Amino acid sequence: MADTSIVDPADGQRTRFLLLYALAVAGGAVAYVPFLTILLPVRVEGVAGARSIEWLAYCAFAGAIAASLANIAFGWLSDITRNRRGWIAGGLVLSSAMLLALTQARDLPMLIAMLVVWQIALNMMLGPLSAWAGDVVPDRQKGLLGGLLAFAPALGAVSGALVTIPGLAAPDERMAIVAALVVACVAPVLIFGRPTPFPELMQPHEEPPLPDPHQPRRIVARMWLARLLVQVAEAALFAYLYLWLRSISPEIGDNDAAKVFGLVLFLAVPATLSVGRWADRADRPILPLAIAAGVSALALLAMAAAPGLTAALVAYAVFGLAAGMFLALHTAQTLRVLPRPQRRGRDLGVFNLTNTMPSLIMPPLTLGLVPVFGFGGLFIALATLAALACLLLGTTRIPR
Repeated sequence: MADTSIVDPADGQRTRFLLLYALAVAGGAVAYVPFLTILLPVRVEGVAGARSIEWLAYCAFAGAIAASLANIAFGWLSDITRNRRGWIAGGLVLSSAMLLALTQARDLPMLIAMLVVWQIALNMMLGPLSAWAGDVVPDRQKGLLGGLLAFAPALGAVSGALVTIPGLAAPDERMAIVAALVVACVAPVLIFGRPTPFPELMQPHEEPPLPDPHQPRRIVARMWLARLLVQVAEAALFAYLYLWLRSISPEIGDNDAAKVFGLVLFLAVPATLSVGRWADRADRPILPLAIAAGVSALALLAMAAAPGLTAALVAYAVFGLAAGMFLALHTAQTLRVLPRPQRRGRDLGVFNLTNTMPSLIMPPLTLGLVPVFGFGGLFIALATLAALACLLLGTTRIPR
């Protein structure tokens, strides 16, 4: 059967590969979202008891460090070996095996050690997987790619709800279900993904003419910092959404907060896909990022001033949509600005630090502001960060 494409393969990458690739990236989210947000805390509580919060913090810190270093290392190794697919397959097998092995952790030191190994194996898959898109998806499809990547957090949230359905599976069996879901998502692109090659994507970018030889580095630095600023705001809302809503209306339950969070994730998918397609057609890759960061800042200010629950939920929905759109499109457009394709995996690993560093920045920021100024003060500070991201990207020009 002939392969159908949204974009003619002569002008861009095949739709089949783009869809399978997006499914694989969603598989990465399925691997860590339910485990880190639900299954790991449950297991830590069962082992640590009253010290579960303390030990969960140790797990989060150790896991973040391992993930950061492994993502850079395996991205770099896939650059050197020029074999993304092999590293992805190896990471898929090892990380799935470690999920199953984690059910045997009977004490906290063993749990942390196995968690670190799992993070290393998972990033053996995720680092090369991120770089693979840069090798085969041309710039004129980066917006479409970003739109498709918006499915990942939504499917990650769905998987968390699925494995925790009451009566579906015992705690240890949930690990096996997650591992099976990850394999089902990632394996198809390894088996059936046959991307059209684009040799020009593997050629280093031409050096800009003097007097501005450092322009590529400045663009990359702006993109990196802008993502970090928005990620700090997004991570703070992810961690404290429930407590903030409870401070406004004590009647709201955890299930209500989960429904709001899930709805925002799903609404972000078609919105991001539409905006990404527009960015491709208009050849304006950075403008949607700047607008999304600006809308995020305004939404955070609205959250700080929300007089009641309805206004708070609307403001959060706007923030969630804008931030989700920003992060998905930014991931794709980052592939456009990296100047050295031969080190794409390593450089994307450095960009991945923007995903792990907020876990280190957010706690002192929150502890310093909320007790004194309340959640309103925190949201004003986060709005300032998002506004700075808007300014950084709004003044960035990418040479065509």
